[in-house]
Amino acid sequence: MFEQARLRYPNLPLFLYGHSLGGIQVLHYGLLRKPNVKGVIATSSGLRTALENQPAKIMAAKVLGALMPTVSLASGLDASAISRNKAVVDAYNADPLVHDKISLGFGKVMLGVTKWTLEHAGEFSLPLLLLHGKADAIAFPSSSTEFAAPLKDKCTLMLWDGAYHELHNEPEQAEVFKAMTLWMDARLRE
Repeated sequence: MFEQARLRYPNLPLFLYGHSLGGIQVLHYGLLRKPNVKGVIATSSGLRTALENQPAKIMAAKVLGALMPTVSLASGLDASAISRNKAVVDAYNADPLVHDKISLGFGKVMLGVTKWTLEHAGEFSLPLLLLHGKADAIAFPSSSTEFAAPLKDKCTLMLWDGAYHELHNEPEQAEVFKAMTLWMDARLRE
């Protein structure tokens, strides 16, 4: 993907962005690969989630994830917790590509990825902006605060009071986009 972007836009700087599961992925990728980017932005990273309150599913993923990786369970994700905007929730629920399933194999892999990513947070070497809603009941705000803690001033952490999971679909949307834009502008001046 980076090669494609560099070929298509050879003179533009690259930023890596991920939301929720994508937030986990960009943090993990940044730790493993240290890509040549101007910075990484992760919103509502799911390093700590409501899944922690479902120990039977965690045990099933750990024990059965390698034996029956394609077996799927309901994720338990509460769609009403994605945004305070009812139209966003309704659109999410009506989207035919959205489902509430997670395979045991994927769950097993992601349990390992999130654990490793949090354990190695202090090694994150790229410019990093973490954004999270304080009222996020899907991916807990502790995901971002815990990842940022060992990085101290090497990371910019921004939390929004009352905001749910999809910051880009919350009433604070303009503030969120402005914060991202200002942060990227500052990285371009470095």
